[in-house]
Amino acid sequence: MNKEERKYPRFSDFGDICPQLEGKKKKIHEILNTEILVTGSRIGKSKYKDKEYLTLQFEMEDGEKYIIFTGSEILIDQVRKTKDKMPYYTTIIQRGRYYTMT
Repeated sequence: MNKEERKYPRFSDFGDICPQLEGKKKKIHEILNTEILVTGSRIGKSKYKDKEYLTLQFEMEDGEKYIIFTGSEILIDQVRKTKDKMPYYTTIIQRGRYYTMT
């Protein structure tokens, strides 16, 4: 059966709806106060306390891809607001008990 004869589309026809994020895992405290290039993100539902979590893919000076996982509501909100501007450079800092991008 050729493509014109198919009754339903293939999943691959939709494009990359939920991109796979890859890279070496880092802890957020390992990248604090260091400029990173944010290249991708995904927000999902956490299995704990019905909250959301953020998977952030980024590159550091060495050009390697890394990912971090965080439940930071502020970072989640900032990523939502800037998703269409990726990729972009930022620095994650800790202010008191929370993290934020600058």
